Amino acid sequence: QVQLVESGGGLVQAGGSLRLSCVASTRSFSGYAMGWFRQAPGKEREFVAAISWKGLRTYYTDSVKGRFTISRDNAKNTVYLQMSSLEPEDTAVYYCAAKSTILVVTTAPEYDYWGQGTQVTVSS
Repeated sequence: QVQLVESGGGLVQAGGSLRLSCVASTRSFSGYAMGWFRQAPGKEREFVAAISWKGLRTYYTDSVKGRFTISRDNAKNTVYLQMSSLEPEDTAVYYCAAKSTILVVTTAPEYDYWGQGTQVTVSS
């Protein structure tokens, strides 16, 4: 069982930045692909970004390319989501997810473990 704990959410003005963190409770964190998803009120959970187990490959949904950066520090069991140029449309609960695989995973059903989420609110 892997527990994931997100942090770093909050209220920010449009154009601002936030960095989300997700700490995993596993000794084999480097063997997990990690992803970030978000869910806005009344909408389905959507893929945001994903990173491979060694951090060599990353994927982003089109709407965040050039604004968000996913990274990981395997020594700290942590994955990050650096968000810049935030827009009101980025307002959502952000979740991190983990799957034991060497592949990059971009679809929610494929992930085995999920965090509780952290709220990001971008004001206009």
